Amino acid sequence: MAPSAPPASAPSHTAPQDAGDDGLIKVRGADEHNLRHVDVDVPRDQVVAFTGVSGSGKSSLAFATLYAEAQQRYLESVSPYARRLIDQGAAPRVGSITGLPPAVALRQQHSGGSTRSTVGTVSRVSNVLRMLYSRAGTYPAGRTPEDLAGTFPRDAAPLDSDSFSPNTAVGACPTCSGLGRLHTVDDGKLVGDDSLSIREGAIAAWPGAWQGKNYRDILAELGVDIDVPFRDLPAARREWLLTTDEQPTVTVHPVRDAHRVQRSYQGTYMSPRRWVLHTFATSKAAHLRAKAASFMTQEVCPTCHGKRLNPRALEVTVAGQDISAATSMPLTQLSAFLESARDHPDTVALPAERRQAAHALVSGLQEQLGTLVDLGLGYLATGRATSTLSSGELQRLHMATQLRSGLFGVLYVLDEPSAGLHAADTEMLLTALRRLRRAGNSVYVVEHNAQVLESADWIVDMGPGAGRHGGRVLYNGPAHELREAPESVTARYLRPAPPTVPGPDEPRRPEEWLRLYGVTGHNLRDVDASFPLGTLTAVTGVSGSGKSTLVRRALAETVYDHLHAGESEEDIARNAASVETADEEEAGVPVWDLEGDRVTVRSGSGLGHIDRLVVVDQKPIGRTPRSNLATYTGLFDSVRKLFAAQPAAKELGYTASRFSFNVTQGRCPHCLGDGVVSIELLFLPTETSPCPVCEGARYNPGTLMVRHRDRTIADVLAMSVDEAREFLHDVQPAARILTLLSDIGLGYLTLGQSATTLSGGEAQRIKLVSELHRAPRGHSLYLLDEPTTGLHPADVDLLVGQLQRLVDAGNTVVVVEHDLRTVAAADWVLDLGPGAGDDGGRVVAEGRPADVARSGGTPTADHLARRLAAQEAEDGSPAQLP
Repeated sequence: MAPSAPPASAPSHTAPQDAGDDGLIKVRGADEHNLRHVDVDVPRDQVVAFTGVSGSGKSSLAFATLYAEAQQRYLESVSPYARRLIDQGAAPRVGSITGLPPAVALRQQHSGGSTRSTVGTVSRVSNVLRMLYSRAGTYPAGRTPEDLAGTFPRDAAPLDSDSFSPNTAVGACPTCSGLGRLHTVDDGKLVGDDSLSIREGAIAAWPGAWQGKNYRDILAELGVDIDVPFRDLPAARREWLLTTDEQPTVTVHPVRDAHRVQRSYQGTYMSPRRWVLHTFATSKAAHLRAKAASFMTQEVCPTCHGKRLNPRALEVTVAGQDISAATSMPLTQLSAFLESARDHPDTVALPAERRQAAHALVSGLQEQLGTLVDLGLGYLATGRATSTLSSGELQRLHMATQLRSGLFGVLYVLDEPSAGLHAADTEMLLTALRRLRRAGNSVYVVEHNAQVLESADWIVDMGPGAGRHGGRVLYNGPAHELREAPESVTARYLRPAPPTVPGPDEPRRPEEWLRLYGVTGHNLRDVDASFPLGTLTAVTGVSGSGKSTLVRRALAETVYDHLHAGESEEDIARNAASVETADEEEAGVPVWDLEGDRVTVRSGSGLGHIDRLVVVDQKPIGRTPRSNLATYTGLFDSVRKLFAAQPAAKELGYTASRFSFNVTQGRCPHCLGDGVVSIELLFLPTETSPCPVCEGARYNPGTLMVRHRDRTIADVLAMSVDEAREFLHDVQPAARILTLLSDIGLGYLTLGQSATTLSGGEAQRIKLVSELHRAPRGHSLYLLDEPTTGLHPADVDLLVGQLQRLVDAGNTVVVVEHDLRTVAAADWVLDLGPGAGDDGGRVVAEGRPADVARSGGTPTADHLARRLAAQEAEDGSPAQLP
């Protein structure tokens, strides 16, 4: 039987105790983040779920305290010299922890990075697969490994496994450098309208604003007539200024205007062709890369035909297939192929030692693939780029490695492992968690998913609220008894029929539809899909069924192209009003334009009803610690103007810019506006402490002289959203933004909290608020990818309530979603499947939630039917659905 919960009145900071044989991890006096002197005893060797509303302190206890302490103890066993080479986190603020085993953390990761990172490289399947081709591959007739020794280095006979990797110099195709495709500049696109002069903007392939003017001024200094129609320039001069690799530097003498005097400067010319290549290869700004890509053509590499490898490596086969074909197979198909390879004539014909190697390597691969398939990832191919995966898929890839490790006595700490999983796929996850436990490990998960919570052995429920209103252990005991905990918000949602998500007062009856015909790409094959306008539509289906391809690729791309039809590339890059995307650097250009495998749509209808496209995802809202909630939403502009309007500020001549912690005049000169300083301790973890000069205020004393209602601007940044909402109730638009943030469940965040510390769910809700507070601009289409991921059910209620507000205002909202409560609250459901990968990619059901539930035969329909039946039993009457 699981140990009983400790008394609620257990004293703080008790003396360290010997763990003994009681099977407990004992935490005393945990003060990390919003934890308030937490004492808690958590059992080992069980599946323990840490839950609570968003911001309640569950991650602070599981990751920032338990895992961080385990990591610190491991680092203490490493030599001081080696510790200097390891990125060490800060030691947790905790009195003591006893009974703590070594720990492994599997955190949520937002996919990204290079296309060279693939499912195979992360799961380590690629390493063994390359070795199989190296040691047991069949070479073309007359080209045995020994024959190839003369054309490769001495250690490449037989071909080394690196020769089968597109990420190595010896393996990559020499023509495309292992990318599989070539990008070349289309010189015909560099000029938009050759009847215009250079000064009038004839050259489309240049940056806008000052830099474009700079290049025009440089050409004028070089003697080019920039005021005649571009087509009237001599042909040789046109070719030179468009394509030259020369970069002449001249002194530019700007024309004086009535408003300011511009000084002369040294300017370096860059031709449009060179600018396109340079920007596409080096720029970190998505909108600039997209603009550069619009002047380029992409084609399959003529040497490797998209297979990315050196032609010699592609001559080697296993069971008649080259390694490129193997990496393109879904994992389930790859497993079947490898099994057949054991007895394939080519394998049988190998020398005895190589045949033995083939059998050993295939056995190892089958074990790896079996674990991945058991985790519901069988639809992925080893060659698929990790940049296209969800955070849940990435975490399960890493989990597969741990399942194969065979470690014993380890504490695994997982961050919402059910994220991105359909209810049917969650069962496979639970099986994997139990496998880790049965192997003699402790499995701690930070979770909101009811399926996971109900399957756990033990639950630690944090709360009761978020931020300063949380940080307490409300319940610590067996999972099945949580429903009786009086203060627990979570308990309400573990009943057979949890509270329903807010829906419209009256069923919405759409009059217009947005339709896509002939959608093809990834696993979608000539699919037709319809989306009712003026409604909330949920796109559902098991993981890998094609939901994101349909919504984030096909629908978004089609609407984007329609909104920008007839615009020049310069107009598209300049106009950020029609499309909003993941972060400020990508504003105005959808991320799908940067990918090489565009999804095609044969035709569409109803597009004319859409005036604006908004894509809201869970990517971070800022890349640096200086970005925060206040700056991202724009409410800080109102705050700075408020302080600049104070009598003291006017007397001192301060403008709004003085109150930015990024400006030299206003910020603290010691910490440069960070508010903290880092203390390097070599082999000990780097410590941070409040700046000794400004004491964490970020600003210099002169700036802090200005006060509003006896508060400085540093005091405002330190306020929570709820506190600032009261303090700034008469300051618009800050008050409106703060009200929305509070209403969507983010009242616990502080205005100055670094964007890099926010969860994906928090970032997504902040982006949504940034949209909600804006003035209406026609009929907007909002696309959200799994918006409930990382949210407690109580926070889901708040989020969906805001989405319903968007629809009530005359907009259309489409969400890719797994949460059954959210799906049940939608006006329309589009269910894809029936399975994943090649077994999915079809619209298997559509209609109102109750209609889809009655259709049966799909995982979504079956789970939704059980959900609605439980609700009906609870209410004693049929569920009221839109």
